[in-house]
Amino acid sequence: MGTNTEINLSERFEAAFNRIHKALKQSAKKARTDKFYKLIEIQKNHSLIRLYEDDLYQFAKLRNAIVHEKIELDYYIAEPHLETVERIERIAEHFEKPKSALSIAATPVFYFYEDGKLSDVLAIINKFSHSQFPIYNRKEEYSWLLTSADIVKWMAEHFTEETIQLKKVQIKELFNKKSKHQITFVSKDTSIFDLEDLFEEYRSKNEKLEGIIVTEKGKPSEKPKGIITAWDLLEADAEN
Repeated sequence: MGTNTEINLSERFEAAFNRIHKALKQSAKKARTDKFYKLIEIQKNHSLIRLYEDDLYQFAKLRNAIVHEKIELDYYIAEPHLETVERIERIAEHFEKPKSALSIAATPVFYFYEDGKLSDVLAIINKFSHSQFPIYNRKEEYSWLLTSADIVKWMAEHFTEETIQLKKVQIKELFNKKSKHQITFVSKDTSIFDLEDLFEEYRSKNEKLEGIIVTEKGKPSEKPKGIITAWDLLEADAEN
């Protein structure tokens, strides 16, 4: 019979593997399979899976060896090393507790009302170098996104005028239907898996998702707590 240590290591490995498998099934909401290998394949756009892909395949092979070579309920022929068990347990924690939207979002977010002044936006750009500003109407609802590129374009179009009295220019004057940016909203607790799926969904439709605004419950009527771009996801990926 195997020792208690051997049994514990094998059981710990199985338990951690099952935790990862469960997390993969939960993140692949539309998957028509629950096979471990397939769940990895169809979710390679997820940063955690890309990061741990080699480990996951190795864990699957070892898990099969352990399960298929179990002679009795608590007796294993194949035995994982302690280092392997500790690693799969650490990885399981990452899959069970992926980064949240608010944890990777750019904060704080400066938002303005449509009847606000362009000069106030320029002051924020000058001080903080921010480049995206959610614009709200007086019903406290999100209306559109103003970017620093929009401002430069507008100023270039009005450069031929003798004078531009910036303190009198209202933000709503810069709204341009032709350059309206694609934005969506998520709650602050949305996982990085769901964020990556959103960007992938827009890419699959040949559309560009300019950014994701993070609010308390993901509603356009709530004030922004953070904003996420594809670049923020890449940075989060690099930090893993």
